[in-house]
Amino acid sequence: MAEGNWTRVGEFILMSFSSLPTEIQSLLFLIFLIIYLVTLLGNSLIILVTLTDPMLHSPMYFFLRNLSLLEIGFNLVIVPKMLGTLLAWDTTISFLGCAMQMYFSFFFGVAECVLLATMAYDRYVAICNPLHYPVIMNQRTRAKLAVASWFPGFPVATVQTTWLFSFPFCGTNKVKHFFCDSPPVLRLVCADTAMFEIYAIVGTVLVVMIPCLLILCSYIRIAAAILKIPSAKGKHKAFSTCSSHLLVVSLFYVSLSLTYFRPKSNNSPESKKLLSLSYTVVTPMLNPIIYSLRNNEVKNALGRTFHKAFGLRICIP
Repeated sequence: MAEGNWTRVGEFILMSFSSLPTEIQSLLFLIFLIIYLVTLLGNSLIILVTLTDPMLHSPMYFFLRNLSLLEIGFNLVIVPKMLGTLLAWDTTISFLGCAMQMYFSFFFGVAECVLLATMAYDRYVAICNPLHYPVIMNQRTRAKLAVASWFPGFPVATVQTTWLFSFPFCGTNKVKHFFCDSPPVLRLVCADTAMFEIYAIVGTVLVVMIPCLLILCSYIRIAAAILKIPSAKGKHKAFSTCSSHLLVVSLFYVSLSLTYFRPKSNNSPESKKLLSLSYTVVTPMLNPIIYSLRNNEVKNALGRTFHKAFGLRICIP
């Protein structure tokens, strides 16, 4: 399209949940504010205890600390702006602000997919090669794995965001979502986006499916190793070391797949918003809760941390 036929957009309007009554939006604001604060507090506590408690300096908790840091970043990118739109403080977001929000949502999303696969590999080594676990997952190796988990987000986010925001936008500037996600922003483009859509679909499938397949392969090997353990107590102990990670993976991938791999005919803007809430808002809050309530080492470390900081002896059931 010739440049004279379109107007450069300077800002976007996030429609968020504007179709709902004001009273409902106020209630959602309160609910999401509580979830947001719990998310920040829970993940910050995980980072604190895994850094300060000597009992949690194993590779598993090193990767858990990375996951918590990632969840905090993901929330900071999306939730504060969403809270503002719910109270109608400011439903607008600048062109650059929208691009940055999309960039970091891609970056953190890709990083989480890869990091969850890395954590599955860590559990595979711990259960299938327990005697060699300290040697294989030494400090240098886990640092490399952490860097390898964070790095893929940069090229994916850079290519997809730069390409999308190089298109001309015309007509409405209303984004029918609570953050600048790719599909709702793409609908505002007045140009041929066929090549970009093919790239986006292929990229999303690769980014989601390759780590998912690695996780699946790891757990198939883990399950086979657990079944060979003769005692029921040994099987339960081995499974308990994986159960928290497996639950987190299930929550993340189910919500992500329902959001991005549903047929367009069943993918209304309102249903997409609800599904997006599950992996952008709810799952980051549940992760530290799952790891705390299902892991005695983390619960004991939290108790020791509170005792050192405040002189309180807290028993977490």
